[in-house]
Amino acid sequence: MEPDQAREFYRHHHHAVLATRTRTGGIQQSPVLVAVDEKGRFIISSRETAFKAKNLRRDPRAHLCVFSDKFFGEWIYVEGTVDVLSLPEAMEPSVEPRMLAGEHHDWDEYRQSMQQEQRVILRIDATRAGPDRQS
Repeated sequence: MEPDQAREFYRHHHHAVLATRTRTGGIQQSPVLVAVDEKGRFIISSRETAFKAKNLRRDPRAHLCVFSDKFFGEWIYVEGTVDVLSLPEAMEPSVEPRMLAGEHHDWDEYRQSMQQEQRVILRIDATRAGPDRQS
């Protein structure tokens, strides 16, 4: 499967599990919401203090499995490298993942919340997507 096919799926399905590598080489997994930005990168909002952000600063490789709301329906994974954007660079890109919950009633309040929560944006550049099936 090509990453562009995965991007189309992710534009309509946002529940995912993100897998990163721990300091000891283990796997750390987190449920996340994911969006796709205008450049086709997979976008996740997190906190500066979260294990996933710390893991990705140390080792930028990530795996992301997105599934439909039915959970046992369709699913697609991508793997790639991640850029971790801290504030203030993370402020505007953070709007898209948060918009998955709907329009915010007060964007000034939202920006203040971003600062208080020390939000970061995880941007995944996909290098591989699947499932890959062999005949």
